[in-house]
Formats: sequence, C-alpha cells, structure tokens
Amino acid sequence: MKYVTRTVWILSVISLLNDISSEMLYPVLPLFLQAIGFNAAMMGAMEGLAEATVGMSKGYFGAMSDARGRRLPFVRLGYFLSGISKPMMALWSFPAWIFAARSADKLGKGIRTASRDAILSDEATHGTKGRVFGFHRTMDTLGAAVGPSLALVLIYFFPGQYRMMFLISVIPVMIGVGLTYLMREREHAPHPERQYTILAVFTYFRDSTPAFRRLTIGILLFSLFNSSDLFLLMRIKAATHNDQYVIGAYIFYNLVYALASLPLGAAGDRFGLRSTYIVGLFLFAGVYALIAMGSSMTIFACAFLLYGLYSAATEGISKALVTSLVPASETASAIGSLSGLTSLMALAASILTGIMWDQVSATIALLVSASGALVAAVYLMIVRIEEPRIKTAA
Repeated sequence: MKYVTRTVWILSVISLLNDISSEMLYPVLPLFLQAIGFNAAMMGAMEGLAEATVGMSKGYFGAMSDARGRRLPFVRLGYFLSGISKPMMALWSFPAWIFAARSADKLGKGIRTASRDAILSDEATHGTKGRVFGFHRTMDTLGAAVGPSLALVLIYFFPGQYRMMFLISVIPVMIGVGLTYLMREREHAPHPERQYTILAVFTYFRDSTPAFRRLTIGILLFSLFNSSDLFLLMRIKAATHNDQYVIGAYIFYNLVYALASLPLGAAGDRFGLRSTYIVGLFLFAGVYALIAMGSSMTIFACAFLLYGLYSAATEGISKALVTSLVPASETASAIGSLSGLTSLMALAASILTGIMWDQVSATIALLVSASGALVAAVYLMIVRIEEPRIKTAA
C-alpha cells in the first residue's frame, strides 16, 4: 500500500486510539444518561448541541488552519481537549454540566478535524483519495470496535459502574496526543488575507465553487434526517431489554464499517466518489426502515450490517469528494464548512427526532429519516457535479 505514507499511518493510529476512548463510552452513554434521568428529547438536544458545537468550530478552525498555513497545532489541541473532557462527565450528573462536558468533547473534534483531513488530502493524489481516506476510516473504526468490546468486559465485571468507564477512557486518547509529536509539519504558505470568524462555515459556502455548493446542498439535505446513532441503540434496548445486545450490535456495526471502508474507498476511486456516496444513502434508508419495523435481534443484526456498509460508503468518501473539488490551499476551509453546516443540520435532526420519538412514536421517527435519505439520494443523482477525470492508480 504505497499510498499509505508514514504520516497517514500515524494519523490513523491516533484516530484508532481516540476512537477506543470515545467508543467505549458511546454505546453506554444512553444507558448512563437514562440512569441519571435523561429522556429522549434531552438526549436529542444534548447531541444536537454537541454537533452544533462541532460544526461551528470546524468552519472557524479550518479557515484558521488555511490562513496560518499550519495543521499540527490544531490536531494536537483538538485531541487533547477531547481527552480531558471525557472524565468530566463522571464528576457530576447535573444536566448543564453533562451538556458542557459533551460539548467540550465535540469542540476538540471541531478543532482538529479539518486540519487532520487536510493533512490526509495532502498525502493523497486525486487517484488515491478514496483509498487514503478509506484506510484512515478503517483504522479509526477498528478503534470503534475495540472500545465497545472493552466496555462489554467492564460491564461484565463491574455492572452499572459507568462512571469508572469515563475515567478509564482518558488513557488511550492521551497516548494518541503523544504520538502527534512524531509527525512533522508540511510546508504550507500562509494566507493572512483569508478571514476566519465563527461564521466561516457560511462565508466559505457562499464564496465557493458551484460544484461544491451543489454537493453541499445534497449532503445537508440528507443530514437534516440523519439524527444521532443513540436513537438506534435506544430502539434495540427497548426491544431486547439487554445492555449486552446494545453494545454487541454497536461492535458488529463498527467491525463491518472498518472492514468495508478501504474496499469502498477503492470503489470510489474506480467507479466515482459521488456514485459510491449515493449507494450509501440508499443503504441508510434500508437500515432505518428495518430498525423501525423490526423487533428481533436477527433483523437488527442485518440492519447493522447494512449500517456499517452505509458508513463506509459515505464518511470518508464525502471528504475525498470535497477535497477533489477545491484547491489544495482551501481543503481545511472546505471540509470545515461542509462539516459545520452538516453539524447544524444534525442539531435539527436530533432535536426533531427526539420530539417525534417522545410525542409520536419511534417507528415514525425512524421512517421519516429513511424517507429523507431517499430524497437526498435522488437529488444527488440528478444534480450536476463534475468530478475530476483521473486514472486509477495501480
């Protein structure tokens, strides 16, 4: 794998360690929140607020990274902040404190993501972007499988001791922070004339190319119906009444996601990044329909198999597609803008889904999400977005 450089390896290992930390908490987060009195609407509001924090900060810090011509300081600070925020949730159960701790975790993600993805883009050619981002997602998502596996072990030996898990989770992410010091900053020309404000997510979208705007509109349309994964885990919990099934389903999903990311990244390089992304949206619609109508663990397992394929076909692919449509000097700004606007849509999606979940039914909430994904897929099929013509690397 000649396209996997030393820098790509280091960033991928760091992401693996960070996801071990984050994902050992994610499947138990709804269990912990329910135990301290959160309902679905509160969880939706919390996740939406956290995603909005990520969104606005991604645009701001992405533009700042391009303006200063620096990447590594943002990567290092972002991982550090996410690391120290996790044990904060274990200190108090006061809702405002939980909201603040979760937002701090997401702020760290907002600081680092655009710069990290810009580094990955710099390490790839147009013909290898899908595979480079796919490899990174593979490593990242392996961490997302290892983390919940550790959570299962801890729950088995220490049932109900959720706070202990939050304290343990700080260890792997801080090891990752240490690894950032093995990386070298690549030379980037600073662009002091480039403005970065809290509204950078909007200004870049306004000033960007038509192809970027058309792509962004399609992704935002989908994001308006793509609420937090917490709701899927809550659905399984309600149907099975078993914590181990909830975490097991999440581990299975992440294993599929990890194994499929590189092959689907290669498929994106070969058959087109946009086409691969659209297939992912159809998979998403099928997943939400299955989970909405299903009641057995067999159906849920099939749904999470497809869900892993959906994530592999969209997450890294969307970033590879975005960076292929903009100049190299704008990659952090472009990714920050897209991610920021997407997060704002996720805020609305999580809040609306939580309200529908509580006030109407879980089934209707999930079916609405499935329908929205189909609409976004059709839009992206008919809108004109010219991808660069490339030769597939051997």
